[in-house]
Amino acid sequence: MAEFDYDLFVIGAGSGGVRASRVAAAHGARVAVAEEHRVGGTCVIRGCVPKKMLVYGAHYAEDLHDAERFGWELGETRFDWKTLRDNINADVDRLEGLYENTLDNNKVELFRERATVSGPNEVTLASGRKISAKIILIATGAWPVVPDVPGAEHGITSNEVFYIDELPKRVVIAGAGYIANEFAGIFHGLGSKVTVVNRSDQILRGYDEQIRDRLLQISTQKGIEFVFNAAFEKVEKAEDGSLCVHFKDHERCDTDLLLFAIGRKPKTDGLGLESVGVELNEKGAIVVDEDNRSTVPSIYAVGDVTDRVQLTPVAIREGQAFADTLFGGKPHRVDYQMIPNAVFSSPPMAGVGLTERQAREQHGTAKIFTSDFRPMRNVLAGRNERSLYKLVVHPETDVVLGVHMISPDAPEILQAAAIAVRAGLTKAQFDQTVALHPSMAEELVLMK
Repeated sequence: MAEFDYDLFVIGAGSGGVRASRVAAAHGARVAVAEEHRVGGTCVIRGCVPKKMLVYGAHYAEDLHDAERFGWELGETRFDWKTLRDNINADVDRLEGLYENTLDNNKVELFRERATVSGPNEVTLASGRKISAKIILIATGAWPVVPDVPGAEHGITSNEVFYIDELPKRVVIAGAGYIANEFAGIFHGLGSKVTVVNRSDQILRGYDEQIRDRLLQISTQKGIEFVFNAAFEKVEKAEDGSLCVHFKDHERCDTDLLLFAIGRKPKTDGLGLESVGVELNEKGAIVVDEDNRSTVPSIYAVGDVTDRVQLTPVAIREGQAFADTLFGGKPHRVDYQMIPNAVFSSPPMAGVGLTERQAREQHGTAKIFTSDFRPMRNVLAGRNERSLYKLVVHPETDVVLGVHMISPDAPEILQAAAIAVRAGLTKAQFDQTVALHPSMAEELVLMK
């Protein structure tokens, strides 16, 4: 009789947990996974996938407006929120089914209930059943932060925004990170009046300053209002359902929807980790080594719950490395250098490698090349919105240390550029590449 019920028990069926589960099972392990919400996790169910679909939907407002300049006579147009919402959620249901099929096809047993850690090799399901496992993997992800102020319960987070009944006429978004700026562009594109409120004086901290300043400029010109250095005091709900948001040292703001996008914290509360000796850091994240192992040898963690890099592709790679190393006899680790990132704002931002500030801090100085241009499409549409591409280059070796851009299709272009930066190509090698004309991407090889 086997010593344990399973070789691997995974808590959390998001991107990292599903990848680890199905790869471990493919290597021959007996695997089970518990999920208390929906299979697919944040990215598929309530994050990047449905959000990107909303971005597409919102962008049609500009496309329809510009169509006349391209010879199209469309007549009166009308937007219906429920149609977009329901179609997106139907596709999310489809994707969840695919994730379930992946687990089933790899003979991974799925428990649709909450699981907590009750011992170094034991988990307890919400139903009371106790299950033993040689290895336990925590992949519960992260959860939106809600401020501790009176009336905060009247606001929503990105978890709930995909299910609202009506498109609000006025939206206040708390925070200025990537989620806040993405939903600012979405709601503005769909016709809402948007106000972004942040407790500091800058947006998108950590991104290249020149690129994020361009987004702020464009967003302001579009009509999105930004309020800086404003801390929440309380939220009051009126009889008609509208909200009055009060700030410290700033005038109040009336709105129909308050969206909190002030950050995400690792989802470790109530999992029983500390009771078995798993170390958590000050943010509640599980402390792990380079092989994803916690301070308890039989318990591992991958993805946002470790608060290393909160990106879906990183969680997937961590899950793959974990499964290959422990069950496949192919040990390897995730390389966290040169990870590309994108903000699906309006227009989108994308970047990889060092920002200008980081390069100067590390190397004392840096060579900077930029291309500031109006995309051909915007020219014909009569839009003044300009794109900005930026290369950060080592002052001595000529190696391209970073590429950053804000432009239509920036994430699509940046993925290919990230390969070049990851490979350590030089500015001279960029210049030696023949331009693909006419395209926005050609600006990457034409900067002087």
